Amino acid sequence: MKIKHVSFEKSSSEISNCPNSTFFEIAFIGRSNVGKSSLLNMLLNKKSIAKVSKIPGKTKLINYFLVNNEMYFVDLPGYGYAKLSKKSILTINKIIENYITNRAQLKHIFLLIDIRHQLQNSDFKFIKFLKTTKRNFTIIFTKSDKIKKSIIQKHCNEYINTVNKFYNKNYFTSSSKTKNGREEILEYIERLNS
Repeated sequence: MKIKHVSFEKSSSEISNCPNSTFFEIAFIGRSNVGKSSLLNMLLNKKSIAKVSKIPGKTKLINYFLVNNEMYFVDLPGYGYAKLSKKSILTINKIIENYITNRAQLKHIFLLIDIRHQLQNSDFKFIKFLKTTKRNFTIIFTKSDKIKKSIIQKHCNEYINTVNKFYNKNYFTSSSKTKNGREEILEYIERLNS
């Protein structure tokens, strides 16, 4: 898949305010600070179309990016740890749950996992939640440049084995710094759209 045109469309706090379109949507989600915005910038080949922050919980809305005038990449707020009030966290969780459960245009979800860490409780809960929604999702392990190449496969296998009751599909490894995984992920998205 070639990225020919990208534009930021809008931010929404609820699905009733999401774009009124028949274009299908590919959503990206993961724990706070997993690198969603960095991954989107890498995939879209734009340095800062998605706002990147070192502060967990920066993305608080559903952010829409129109790709090639034919589909949306959707940057969802992160779940899990964030320096936010309990009320804000509850609001964000409701936005995420409502979007994933009810958005008709949602075609596929990419669940981003930091490859450096073992299974976190918040990830496990989210994987179980996705399973209940019967939504198709694929894991992308992020920040592959942060660990030795020799242990990337080991970390991926250990993670997949831990969640194999809920997930036994393929996965991708990626690095927004080295662009590792970019072509493979875009090819996969192109197949989803065909």
